[in-house]
Amino acid sequence: MLGVIRWLSRLSPSATYVLGGWLGWLAWLVSPSLRRHVAHNAALAGVSAADRRRSIAEAGRLVMELPRLWLRPADRPIPDPVRWEGAELIERRLGQPGGLLLLTPHMGSFEMAAQAFAERFGAAHPLTVLYRPARQDWLRHLQETARARPGIATAPASLAGVRQMIRALRRGETVGLLPDQVPPDGQGVWAPFFGEPAYTMTLAARLVQQTGAQLLVLWCERLGGRDGYVMRVSELAEPLPGRADSDAALQLAAATAINRAMETLIRQNPGQYLWGYNRYKQPRAMAAEHG
Repeated sequence: MLGVIRWLSRLSPSATYVLGGWLGWLAWLVSPSLRRHVAHNAALAGVSAADRRRSIAEAGRLVMELPRLWLRPADRPIPDPVRWEGAELIERRLGQPGGLLLLTPHMGSFEMAAQAFAERFGAAHPLTVLYRPARQDWLRHLQETARARPGIATAPASLAGVRQMIRALRRGETVGLLPDQVPPDGQGVWAPFFGEPAYTMTLAARLVQQTGAQLLVLWCERLGGRDGYVMRVSELAEPLPGRADSDAALQLAAATAINRAMETLIRQNPGQYLWGYNRYKQPRAMAAEHG
């Protein structure tokens, strides 16, 4: 398998784009559960048939570009063109007390988003990203090796990882989260997402509440082939609530506001959202701490 991944990493951007589109449709054809998730999730959001079809191909491209991104030598710049829109929003907040929290939905190339941020800002302002380790030993090792790049630190989806992110923010650094990722049981609340209750992490709001971190939304649009990517940065659609009658009410209100912000962003380019992600599933049990 590693040999195949290395071979894929040497493909041109154009070949990766074309093969990725085929891979997306192949996965859709052979997986009834994927077809079910795409149909259900996209229907809730009122996604057009054209954007739904595009999202199927884009999901394959997301997977196909990983070998190029993961196996890129850490000492070499990103070879693809990467254009920024809204970088000044980040520049004004870097190094501030409490740090900077970047929220990125399952949209576009979130792997490229981390690498592009690290290449532009990471030398002076490191980025810590939350990740869920793969179950297979070989893939977990590949993930950890690929993401151990200058300017990027990884935090596992565990209590130890949460503590790591809090320390990074208190140092004035940056943390990146996928707020539409279903958290473990006990780490979220049921909040509406495109009109249906979805188990939503409270981690993003709690990080802001505990550290005073500033909050921005970032995603990386995939243009295709040799055209590269666009990093799009924006303010949150609405400020997070500062108080409520109880902590439970505050976390629900904050999670609802973050979900609305993600909905606003996704509607701008629904063809690049990962509609096949099982967003409305029941949460898994929290992994036990080791060490």
